[in-house]
Amino acid sequence: MQNKLQELTDKLYNEGLSKGKQEAEELKAKALQEADQIVSQAKNEATAIVAKAEKEAAEIITRADNDVKMASTQAINALRQQVEKMIVTNTVTPAVKEAMSDTKLIKSVITTIAGAFNAANPDSVALEMILPQSMKSELEDFLKNEINGKLCKGLEVEYVKGLSSGFKIGPKDGGYMISFTDDDFNAMIGRYLRPATRRILFGE
Repeated sequence: MQNKLQELTDKLYNEGLSKGKQEAEELKAKALQEADQIVSQAKNEATAIVAKAEKEAAEIITRADNDVKMASTQAINALRQQVEKMIVTNTVTPAVKEAMSDTKLIKSVITTIAGAFNAANPDSVALEMILPQSMKSELEDFLKNEINGKLCKGLEVEYVKGLSSGFKIGPKDGGYMISFTDDDFNAMIGRYLRPATRRILFGE
């Protein structure tokens, strides 16, 4: 009887142990499967994060590179324009200033322009002229005696300190003035010289 009881006990124990081992193996396998899934998902997410980060980094680098290139191009163009302007200004300005301060030249130009209004023409108009204050002593008698009434119907002259050289002239009360100052000639000559200067300096 005792032996049968022992056999039954051993059988129940072995069956329970076997079942427990089986369940343990199943749990272990399930846990390993879930762990593999978690690791795989984590790897996929990590790969996606790295890919996104690399893409964003590449975009940032591209934008930064484009910004640097644009800034460099703008800086080079600005520098080239400054060089052009400096060369043209240093070449033209002294010569123009000297010419526009030459009383003989100014008289000749004024005579030509005033003559174009033709005092003998019934439709001729009175003129208004603005001159530098510094030229008053040299031009006042000339304008009164040679220009006013002879080459134009009438001439009103204003001498101003703000004008360094050259002059402005136009019909009195006509609403416009023709300017012949050194700044006007510098700008006009500069427009013609800049392309040539650019070709010489930069081969364009």
